[in-house]
Amino acid sequence: MAGHRCIELVPQAVTVEVLDHLEQLALVDFRDAEGVERLRKAIQFADQLHEVNTDGVEPMDSVLEDRCLYLREDDVTEGNCANELLKNAREKVEEYFVAPPGNIPLPKLEERETFLKGS
Repeated sequence: MAGHRCIELVPQAVTVEVLDHLEQLALVDFRDAEGVERLRKAIQFADQLHEVNTDGVEPMDSVLEDRCLYLREDDVTEGNCANELLKNAREKVEEYFVAPPGNIPLPKLEERETFLKGS
């Protein structure tokens, strides 16, 4: 994929650079040791996929590639409730949800290095 960096992650190897990259991609804050530990466990879980031999296996467009999908009629049964739905918005502009609701404030590199050492 052009424009995307691929990160090779070794189980238990969570660096400040990896945290920065993941936080920017996902807008998730791994500010404390608990967040870093959750990330480590997720990496260990996902790393199991490297064990699967996919040589010669073509990628699929859908998990339902071999099935015929039948479409139903698109009948509107409810609606006209935009104002009610917008009450749930954390932030809105005119009649639109603002998503994501602003970037999260990320801690400084020095702060991250501190809690990475402690975990």
